[in-house]
Amino acid sequence: MNGQDGTISTTGPCVVVAGGGTAGHIEPALALADAVRRLRPDARVVALGTARGLETKIVPARGYQLELIPPVPLPRKPSPDLLKLPLKVRGAVKQTREVFDRHGASVVVGFGGYVALPAYLAARGRVPIVVHEANARAGLANKVGARFAAAVAAAVPGSGLPDARVLGIPLRRSITSLDRMALRAEARRHFGLHPHAPTLLVVGGSQGAQSLNNAVSGAAVALGQAGIGVLHAHGPKNTLAVQGVPGAPIYQPVPYLERMDLAYAAADVVLCRSGAMTVAEVSAVGLPAVFVPLPHGNGEQALNGQPIVDAGGALMIDDANLTPQSVIDTVIPLLRDAERVAKMGAAAQGSGHREADEALARMVLGVMR
Repeated sequence: MNGQDGTISTTGPCVVVAGGGTAGHIEPALALADAVRRLRPDARVVALGTARGLETKIVPARGYQLELIPPVPLPRKPSPDLLKLPLKVRGAVKQTREVFDRHGASVVVGFGGYVALPAYLAARGRVPIVVHEANARAGLANKVGARFAAAVAAAVPGSGLPDARVLGIPLRRSITSLDRMALRAEARRHFGLHPHAPTLLVVGGSQGAQSLNNAVSGAAVALGQAGIGVLHAHGPKNTLAVQGVPGAPIYQPVPYLERMDLAYAAADVVLCRSGAMTVAEVSAVGLPAVFVPLPHGNGEQALNGQPIVDAGGALMIDDANLTPQSVIDTVIPLLRDAERVAKMGAAAQGSGHREADEALARMVLGVMR
């Protein structure tokens, strides 16, 4: 209910989460939101996002209110957009402060991305700030926010943020409580996969990845001949033409995976990017991975995946070296070695992030005004 001054009246605290843009920013924010509600049932959670991010679909579907602000992308190199940045930031900060005032924000939790910087600047000196860095190397927005945050958390050591408490990445309970073997039969029926064949899951992030699409679809015949099924999320804006093999386990292309829990349960091995959220989820559920780091940014994806590789839970292939032949040479032998797959799964699960959601929620509730 709105009060006469335009604020939204409530008896409980309001936690504002800023993690829009990609699933890697949105999912930890919503996992935190779920944990806050478990610990403080009277709390409200409001998510900040932009009209062009995945949050417009994901956040309302998970039952949380979404407030839209203008995106503030940070150019990585000098460009005309850099000259426009101060004006864009000023406008976004103004709108963000209006959101804070309207909801009576008690604390702001930022996860990086386009909405984090204006959230930090709008909250500075007004609302306590908590920063969470999911990547092995912190981004610019979180570096700024950490300078005046009440508390800073990181997924792994060495993120570059001062005084960061290492907690891991908040994950959905549907992931951290997932029993892959118990759900295996249901998951394979759900996707129309072979009930018993070794199965490869291919995920290139929420938008797909062309290099992964080309390499794995190019190896479709060899995968089929080897008796391997494939569940391939190619991205909603991409298409995938696959040559099938008569009598072989199905190669199932899908634009997007709404039920990642079932996708993980259906698979024996995943070939994927190594964004922080992906690394955390596949390790938490004990799914052996072949990581193909995105060859852009500041190299954080390779850093994200390396600890799982070192622990024996994953392999890593450079994007430039990912070809149909490398899939044939690396992925097929792995999937046909059940003992090796089991050992890698156990090693991956030992590197998981199972309690990070409630640890971060306690940190957030401890600093709010």
